[in-house]
Amino acid sequence: MLVARSLALFVVAALFEIGGAWLIWQGVREHRGWIWIGAGVIALGAYGFVATLQPDGDFGRVLAAYGGVFVAGSIAWGMAADGYRPDRWDVTGALICLAGMALIMYAPRNH
Repeated sequence: MLVARSLALFVVAALFEIGGAWLIWQGVREHRGWIWIGAGVIALGAYGFVATLQPDGDFGRVLAAYGGVFVAGSIAWGMAADGYRPDRWDVTGALICLAGMALIMYAPRNH
């Protein structure tokens, strides 16, 4: 159950961080304005809070593992929000990052 909770938190964190960055991108690069930028800043702050809810208490481990989720999530967000079409190397790289995340977070440890 802890792994399921942890995975769910990674998904929520990804939605806030990637979504927040995308909102800021839209606000600045696509000239959508300060409301989009402000919403992005709020979402990024929420990401920082959600990351603290991970069951593992090691900041470095959680943030390193989240990097793998961020890579895969960014590709998925680009597909959904911007029509981005990843090639086989994008997909392979994302899968490698997710495998690294799983090793970092869920490999058996002797402590």
